[in-house]
Amino acid sequence: MKTNEVLSEEIQERDEAALKYLKDIKWSRIEDPKGFKLDFFFDTNPFIKNSVLTKTYHMVDEDDLILEKAIGTEIEWYPGKNLTQKILKKKPKKGSKNTKLITKTEDCESFFNFFDPPQVPEDDEDIDEDTAEELQGQMEHDYDIGTTIRDKIIPHAVSWFTGEAVQGEDFANLGDDEDDDDKDDDDEEEDEDEEGESKPARKLGLQLTSNMFRYGN
Repeated sequence: MKTNEVLSEEIQERDEAALKYLKDIKWSRIEDPKGFKLDFFFDTNPFIKNSVLTKTYHMVDEDDLILEKAIGTEIEWYPGKNLTQKILKKKPKKGSKNTKLITKTEDCESFFNFFDPPQVPEDDEDIDEDTAEELQGQMEHDYDIGTTIRDKIIPHAVSWFTGEAVQGEDFANLGDDEDDDDKDDDDEEEDEDEEGESKPARKLGLQLTSNMFRYGN
């Protein structure tokens, strides 16, 4: 998964030892409520007690891409193996009677935070604009990771593993370089004919509306 541009940013070096035990990923549609889920299957390992971790996206309207919420499995970590937290140790201040090291646990970046997605508060009327924008970005990013795994990683797992797939590659056009060149030439001609006219790209955006996020325009 680290060869994919989106996922490579999520997988930390400390995650790699645990992900070596990931043996399969599958996705399936769900009907009530509509949406899809991702199942991550793990071999027995010293990090996670769960044999399967699931991430579920509940859609109000799958065709219009209206996401209601995302839910992840609560991970059961073995003692001292929680990859989403790090333990900081520091010496006590000089002159302090306490001579023992002070330990503090902090959350840290990890791929496994994917299973603890951001949530829209039940009472969203009190959310200020800055908080709403931050939450919007987090939800959009989380959905992007989920759809990347569903649409790119799972159908082309072997290609990603062997390195045949490269970042940003269109899998439907693997090996069709000549056709791509022809299409590029056609596109350039069309651009010249339609000088000054550009079709705006559809941007994946979200709007906070009564406890749900809407993806689309």
